Amino acid sequence: MEEGIAFFHHKYKAQLYLAYFQSYTNTYDSLNNLKAIYEEALSYPNVIGLVVGTRPDCVSEELLDYFAGLAKKYYVMIEYGIESTRDETLLFINRGHDYACAEKAIRDTASRGIRVGAHIILGLPGEERETILSHADILSQLPISVLKIHQLQLVRGTKMALQFIEHPEWFHLYTANEYIDLAIDFVERMNPDIAIERFVSQSPKELLIAPEWGLKNFEFTAKIEKRLTERNAWQGRLFSK
Repeated sequence: MEEGIAFFHHKYKAQLYLAYFQSYTNTYDSLNNLKAIYEEALSYPNVIGLVVGTRPDCVSEELLDYFAGLAKKYYVMIEYGIESTRDETLLFINRGHDYACAEKAIRDTASRGIRVGAHIILGLPGEERETILSHADILSQLPISVLKIHQLQLVRGTKMALQFIEHPEWFHLYTANEYIDLAIDFVERMNPDIAIERFVSQSPKELLIAPEWGLKNFEFTAKIEKRLTERNAWQGRLFSK
């Protein structure tokens, strides 16, 4: 917390902060231990809430009730890794849960007055363009506050990296321009009430096999914005309830 706040403090003197539990599964512990960790973060000066990244199969009714209590006093968002709405894909990538599990976790969380974030990966093996775009239609029906979109990345040392070597035909690795148009097609079908927080992610260069676009996140976002203007496109243009 001290390192993170020190990094931003010189830029924003009056900044308030959210404690972001990002990496790994941040609800995977006993409730007592989790409470101690979250409440330690909330006790830090100028921290006004929590963002907790986790999996939809790693939350309980008891934990969600606890978050609901916190949400009455603090900003609280739970971010779920959905990755795909297609069960065949989730099974193939060994996700360990199906889409119904993700939908239930999201609805159970939102019904308690807790903000919900979701992550989705565009370009997973076996998913053609229309399947990818159908994720937007499905997610748009959920009570999600924010969505983070990620391109598929192949990372060294993973099973998917080995699959890519053995079966490259399973994969379509988009160029930056291809992915920009795919992301815009996706966003046009998204519910405009859901905020898009991210279009891409960046694995460490030393771990990344592909795709190597050589673009930082802000550069990619600028390209998205330019292409939206060129196409006269906007979020929700093709959305229907």
